[in-house]
Amino acid sequence: MCIRDRYQRRVRGLSGELPSRQSVHNICTSIQLCARLVDAPTAEMTTLDLIQEAKNVAEAVGASIEIISGENLRQKGLGGIWAVGRAALTPPALVILSHTPPTAKRTVVWVGKGIVYDTGGLSLKTRESMVGMKRDMGGAAGVLSAFRAAVQNGFADNLHTLLCIAENAIGPDAFRPDDVLYMYSGKTVEVNNTDAEGRLVLADGVAYACKHLSPDVLVDMATLTGAQGIATGKKHAAIVSTDQKLEEAAVKAGIISGEMVHPLPYCPEFYSSEFSSSIADMKNSVRDRSNNQSGCAAQFVANHLVNYDKPWLHIDMCYPVYEGERSTGWGVLLLNQLFSANY
Repeated sequence: MCIRDRYQRRVRGLSGELPSRQSVHNICTSIQLCARLVDAPTAEMTTLDLIQEAKNVAEAVGASIEIISGENLRQKGLGGIWAVGRAALTPPALVILSHTPPTAKRTVVWVGKGIVYDTGGLSLKTRESMVGMKRDMGGAAGVLSAFRAAVQNGFADNLHTLLCIAENAIGPDAFRPDDVLYMYSGKTVEVNNTDAEGRLVLADGVAYACKHLSPDVLVDMATLTGAQGIATGKKHAAIVSTDQKLEEAAVKAGIISGEMVHPLPYCPEFYSSEFSSSIADMKNSVRDRSNNQSGCAAQFVANHLVNYDKPWLHIDMCYPVYEGERSTGWGVLLLNQLFSANY
């Protein structure tokens, strides 16, 4: 039985509705797209290549696209993305794809971490832990591919997908521990670990979404922490949410789609102090690595939700993004199930 038929049977069995074969085909080909992007070596999937893939998706589904790249990031105040990616041979970028149908009654925003390769920067990874870091753009690949499927399947509301794209490279212009970054949220971040770079690009992405896109629901997805595997294992992504209904809907969508998630605590009062700095609004890495690292990383992102009090969902899918040595195409099923049937 092919994946399309298995998915049809699972959805019918748990939700009572059977999607059309065309809609499932759109989902399946988008999963294949996601897996191809994540599996590609960085020599073939540079920041410019990922930007081109986003252009291809926008053209294929009739969406609009905006690209802020290179020096323009710094000029516009996107200091997190700019700092992380400025040392690489190809420039960092924030890419915004937008689907705005006349039927829209609300606005949904998906933000994905797109680190095409992560050396750790000057806080250099070991040889063993650097292998596989081509997958560190799995969040961006997931939301981009999910966007493709959703629009092809007639997503009724406004849908914006933001890709926070950079390569965390080493070079003369690499950002350093002790640097203070000026983020798009207006907050300052003292760098104490250049290998905690994903949260910096996501922070700019969610802040941009809050300031310019007026989301009713905001989701970010990333291969963010190795601690995710310790917290929820290799098959369940870790989620953190400000909204109980959204959290419960995500768990249900995971069961239906097979891309399972498990909640971690949302407790700003317990975790915000982990980032305390004497010279900036916060540091970018925790003081105590035994205190729910994955939940703390989510809290860092939440610190940059500017004047936003609506539902937010953070998805850390560091381990579900791959199995063995290949990508799973993770995220397409979950996001489409969550926003088409449950929430």
